[in-house]
Amino acid sequence: MASLLPPIDLVVFDCDGVLVDSERITGGVLARMLRELDAGVDIGGLAEQCIGRSTADTLALAARRLGQPLPAGFEASYGARSRAALAADVVLMPGVAEMLDALTVPCAIASNGLRAKMAITLGTTGLLPRFDGRWFGIDDVACGKPAPDLYLLAASALGARPPHCIVVEDSPTGIAAGLAAGMTVLGYAASLPAGRLLDAGAHAVFDDMAHLPALLDALGRKTLEPLAGAG
Repeated sequence: MASLLPPIDLVVFDCDGVLVDSERITGGVLARMLRELDAGVDIGGLAEQCIGRSTADTLALAARRLGQPLPAGFEASYGARSRAALAADVVLMPGVAEMLDALTVPCAIASNGLRAKMAITLGTTGLLPRFDGRWFGIDDVACGKPAPDLYLLAASALGARPPHCIVVEDSPTGIAAGLAAGMTVLGYAASLPAGRLLDAGAHAVFDDMAHLPALLDALGRKTLEPLAGAG
């Protein structure tokens, strides 16, 4: 029976909502700032739409919801308040440390976040030494996700062949980027329903980081069905 995967050169993780539990924190900051404007915006719906988006795209979406441009200084204030909140409260997503210990293939991070924010989230959670020289942010490329630039940069920098790379993503935006890079994409259904990630094109979906090493093994042995919706 043929394998679903060629030999794996590299596993590339998204960061926010995949490795670090940061999206609830930055979403909370944005929600508070919009309430301070007395914006009357559907905060819950906005937060879901912002998963996987860059800061620029998130704030553009907020402005469209608001029906007018955001006030001068809003972006700078949002960045400063988000970084402070992350430094105080960000933690790893459940099972990430154990999963990384169990993986036997090289890993990297490719995020739509700015490197300044990533330095905080990775440093606070202890991931920075694990990924030294192997983390990439939106300011490293011309175009962020859904363009493939970040994933192609990670592969090129680490000498990996895109068809031999696995992407782990939690959003349609990130899944589109991984697919455009010619990589196999696994959807991590922590923030969005598994069906949304499969509809976006994920090759398989899981919802527990502890299952990732076994899922990679199953893909290599073409025994995917028992793990496709593992809970």
